[in-house]
Amino acid sequence: MGVENLSAWLESHVAAILAVIAAATAIVAAWVGRKESQRQQALQQQTLRNNLDAQSLNWGNACLDTLNRAAVFARTRQHQANDAGFLQQRVNMMLALSSLIDRGRILFPDVDPVSKDSSSTAARQSVRPPILDVLKLARHEVEALTRQGGPTAANSAEYIDDCREFLIAELQAHIDARRQAARSDRYDARPLAQSTAAFEQVRVLQTLLKSRRPGIDISDRKETVQ
Repeated sequence: MGVENLSAWLESHVAAILAVIAAATAIVAAWVGRKESQRQQALQQQTLRNNLDAQSLNWGNACLDTLNRAAVFARTRQHQANDAGFLQQRVNMMLALSSLIDRGRILFPDVDPVSKDSSSTAARQSVRPPILDVLKLARHEVEALTRQGGPTAANSAEYIDDCREFLIAELQAHIDARRQAARSDRYDARPLAQSTAAFEQVRVLQTLLKSRRPGIDISDRKETVQ
């Protein structure tokens, strides 16, 4: 095919060629737009997940502070100056725990303990998630406290500590696993000498504490079964 023939062919098919180019451009633009849309959706989901994690951590920190105060209150209740002061502090603890439960319902909606494959809709019933249930149990324990002791009073603080440990485990399971892995990797990535020095310093402090307080038990406390 000569140059003249090629030019004539191009002139006669220019509309078709332009249509093919336009179609190809549209396809490429659609593909790029779809990829960008997917990237934006993934970014929005990650941002939402990060925000939820941050809110959950803030809420969890408030829970831990309150449970720690409740455990100390249980251990020292007999030292309250009078019944009125004891009752006021107990009410304050109960109100704080109730508020945390209500706030937690926004972050932790009711869950369905039945398999999603279950065909029996009547058997499926949403229930409060365990991370909120444990706060309710701690509140009941605080409510049952008396100033001068009573049944199971000796281990009330230990029971509240168990509730706190359970909440920590549930909160860790709830937080984005990838973010936890990143934090763990960052901590483990310290130079070996720095990590070794940290463990050694802890051992020195343990030795000093044992010398200051002979007979003290610094082993990890076993969880109690009430």
